[in-house]
Amino acid sequence: MISEKLNQKERIEQAIEERDAELGEIALKIHANPELSFQEQKAVEWLTAPLIQAGFQVEKGIVNLETAFRATWEGTQGGPTIALLAEYDALPEIGHACGHNLIGTAAVGAALALKDSCPDLPGRIVVLGTPAEEDGGGKIIMCQKGIFDDIDAVMLCHPHKKTMVLRGGLACVDTTFQFFGKESHASSAPEKGISALDALINSFVAINTLRQFFKEDVKIHGIISQGGGAPNVVPGYCEAKFILRASTVKELDVVRDKVFTAVRHSAEAVGARVEVSEGLIYAERNNNKEMAMLFQRNLELMGIEVSDPPKKGGIGSSDIGNVGQVTATIHPYIEIGDVSAHTAEFCQAAGSEKGLKALNHAAKALAMTAFDLCVDSDALQRVREEFENWKKKRNVEV
Repeated sequence: MISEKLNQKERIEQAIEERDAELGEIALKIHANPELSFQEQKAVEWLTAPLIQAGFQVEKGIVNLETAFRATWEGTQGGPTIALLAEYDALPEIGHACGHNLIGTAAVGAALALKDSCPDLPGRIVVLGTPAEEDGGGKIIMCQKGIFDDIDAVMLCHPHKKTMVLRGGLACVDTTFQFFGKESHASSAPEKGISALDALINSFVAINTLRQFFKEDVKIHGIISQGGGAPNVVPGYCEAKFILRASTVKELDVVRDKVFTAVRHSAEAVGARVEVSEGLIYAERNNNKEMAMLFQRNLELMGIEVSDPPKKGGIGSSDIGNVGQVTATIHPYIEIGDVSAHTAEFCQAAGSEKGLKALNHAAKALAMTAFDLCVDSDALQRVREEFENWKKKRNVEV
């Protein structure tokens, strides 16, 4: 049985190799044409075209998201449903500096390789196109619409400076503060004005004062997106954008309450008014350890060394955290070079030969792990039991 599985995995790897040039071309086209969140029309067309050609049932615009899609192929009935997640949105100004061109293409490549090499695979393979990971939370909307409710296991593979399978993720939320004051001539009639900018600056100071009273894992970072129009006019409107992060959604609620209170008092102190608006809340990551170990063994089967995740710090946030609250999920990483995400250097690496090699490795590991879950009922049961036990524990704690 072990020998047969290894032979089948060799066929999966060969199927990826046969599509390597095709996958590289797709990844580079997406890289050269970066599209922002919810605007990824070209990427969707490029990613779904080979799936349609291979006979997958492709639905575009699911859950009323124009750039979300679902592509489904069923081998033989009776097996699990495994979802491979495609991300493909870019960042403003620095393009694919998070490597989503590689993530989306790896998911498609893995699905194609499974169909090419395992026509009688006992299970259903679903590629889910999930837009707006960077800004908007496409997966959160898809969770709310029940897209993940009947899926047994979910995975994607993200490029990074080193290969890891169990790196965590913080809960987070995007927040916009709009400050409303009253314009006046700053020199001849300052007493008639109310400075929205002072309200904003006071808010930054108040938030910085709070930092010493937050837990170590709390992260707060913000920018002034509008700071007034002219220095001789008391600013009547200013705006700041923040991202608030904490270890869990529950801890994030505490942070939000303290920050919002501080900002409101800062505005009131100068007679201004503030309006607070928030994006969707990204949940903390719930990595399924059993599935992560399957993924790690497949990486090691290819001779790829896996590093331990950081003991503390060094983590961001992703809307896959919300998926992990619904079903068994992993979010491993594949090395593309000694570069930091969300930088011009990372963007360059995502379009490099090393980036395309990482794409090849990610697609193979995704496909082989999906294969394991479909053919090894004991492995699937361990994955599902871990998730169900986590869910019971969470419900008791709530």
